[in-house]
Amino acid sequence: MNRAYFVAFGLMLFSFLLIVKLVHIQFSEGDKYREIASKRTLKTDILQPSRGNIFADDGSILATSMARYEVRWDAAVPSNRLYQKHKKDLIEGLSEILQIPQSQLAARLDKAILDKNRYQLIAKDLTYSQQRKIKELPLFSLASYRGGLIIEHEMVREHPLGKMAERTVGRVMEQKEGGLRRVGLEGAFSKYLEGEVGQRLKQKIAGGQWKPINDVNEKEPTEGFDVHTTINVNIQDIAHSALLEQLEKFNAEHGTVVVMETESGKVKAIVNLGRTEVGTYYEKLNYAVGEAHEPGSTFKLMAMVAALEDKVVDVNTLIPTGIGELTFFKRFKVRDSKKGGYGTITAAKVFEVSSNTGMVKIINDNYGKNPEKFVNRLYNMGINKPLGLPIWGEGIPKIPHPDDQKDWDSLDLPWMAYGYGVALTPLQTLAFYNAIANNGEMVKPRFIEKIKSFGKTSDQNFGKIVLNPSICSQSTIDKVKNMMFNVVDKEWGTAYNIKDKDFTIAGKTGTCQLDYNQKDKPIQYAATFVGYFPAEKPKYSCIVVIHRPDKKLGYYGSTVAAPVFKKIAKKIHNAQPIIIPLQRNWVHQLSSETQNISSEEGIIPDLNGLTPMEALSILEPMGLKVILKGKGKVKNQSLRAGVHFKNNQIIILELS
Repeated sequence: MNRAYFVAFGLMLFSFLLIVKLVHIQFSEGDKYREIASKRTLKTDILQPSRGNIFADDGSILATSMARYEVRWDAAVPSNRLYQKHKKDLIEGLSEILQIPQSQLAARLDKAILDKNRYQLIAKDLTYSQQRKIKELPLFSLASYRGGLIIEHEMVREHPLGKMAERTVGRVMEQKEGGLRRVGLEGAFSKYLEGEVGQRLKQKIAGGQWKPINDVNEKEPTEGFDVHTTINVNIQDIAHSALLEQLEKFNAEHGTVVVMETESGKVKAIVNLGRTEVGTYYEKLNYAVGEAHEPGSTFKLMAMVAALEDKVVDVNTLIPTGIGELTFFKRFKVRDSKKGGYGTITAAKVFEVSSNTGMVKIINDNYGKNPEKFVNRLYNMGINKPLGLPIWGEGIPKIPHPDDQKDWDSLDLPWMAYGYGVALTPLQTLAFYNAIANNGEMVKPRFIEKIKSFGKTSDQNFGKIVLNPSICSQSTIDKVKNMMFNVVDKEWGTAYNIKDKDFTIAGKTGTCQLDYNQKDKPIQYAATFVGYFPAEKPKYSCIVVIHRPDKKLGYYGSTVAAPVFKKIAKKIHNAQPIIIPLQRNWVHQLSSETQNISSEEGIIPDLNGLTPMEALSILEPMGLKVILKGKGKVKNQSLRAGVHFKNNQIIILELS
């Protein structure tokens, strides 16, 4: 009995201590353990917001976020009676939507019921319309606590226009070492595009899977701002096709084209194509923005502007080029492409025939004792500074200065005269040529028109930015403009082969040697043409650079790059509409005058300030589908005035 009493007492003591411990845990440490349990069975899932769209200048979408849906089923929720009641119709509907045999679907659903699977996969990577149809099927149309349907989604970035301007549009990528790599406009304006994340509470269920607790999110994600670019889809397509054709013709390694509006600096097209191992081309790297290289003869414009500004020569100054060859230190030679040279010619003709020896004599003879004066003039024009582009990875210009003893020797001055020993990106070169076309005003190339979402606009200013109000005097501008016109217009000009009887072009060819310092490699070339059109009243400037063409097929800027420029310029010129100003009194004469407006060869009119009724009376007869946002008069239109449109194309009118 004593042993029995002892055991009973021990059990009572153990029970008492157990109760005390449970009470202690409940009241003293309960919150701690409840939090631990909660973390193990509940989690907050981050919902990524829909990134804003990236638009071309006519409202075409360059990049957008598309939802992709995953449909699952909690087979433990519906009763067996409810499942059997709707099974036949449910399987038939799923089979029609998913194009999966009914027998396969039946086996999958029956097994889920048998196993009481709480997270059975039905289908994934579905479109919005597909998941909507599934939600309307028998059983799945019931509330989730009765039918058991679970729908989850993720946002996927898509480019509706394919590879067009892919490197400039860019992307945001996760890196293996962690963090994000931000490329192009997607990266540069990510803080506007990405929006705000949302939250959804999930519960851990059998099999280590997580199931949403509620049908609705704890916090809805907020969509990002839309970015409206300056890119013109038609010009981009023209530039892309012209460059690709020439790269394939000359079997070149890579190339780039940029087309820019002269006055505003808006980049209307930017193409960057590199060759793959199998010989095809794609948007490999953003060469226009990031590849700083020796420009060759296109740098002669900068050198000539400096010489004219400092009045060391004038256009009619005679320059003895001799037999077309100069020697420095008995080793280094400067040669002209024409055997036997050009003899004695004017400074203007030195530029027009692209004489290397003539340009070197102009610069070396006049600045040899004071090279700082020449380089300081270049610095004063601003070509030694980056453009400050929003796109990451802009190449750094290299313009060596005599004060930098480590980066300057006696050969630098003559080399700089014809574009060696210096480095500029294609876009930096274009910005300078565009300044000449723009009567001396250097503007920053811009890719963004505006950033906005419905009802709100970003505070950041994306208007015209002037980098240098006057790179040189108007007298010098007029002189070099005439030289660039003669490069194309005169028989002796290096780009006479692209002269066109219908419109005028002004510019400069460039043929730069590559790999000349590497004895184990054969010399390659970069062919360039940069200029503007029409020459008498420039609207667009453009640069074409093609690297490492097959030398057997051609390598001069005049034969490789210049024809691409002409093809682009001619197509843009031919596509320019003659815009008839929209008279406000027309819109009230709906019968006859509306027909007159709609017959403008498929061109969008300016609708700013019109009432919705006035705008509709003009647009609907033209075959456009109109979406109105807001109230009041038209303050903004998604298709800008003057662009061509297609039948049944959508135009969005914002009212205020």
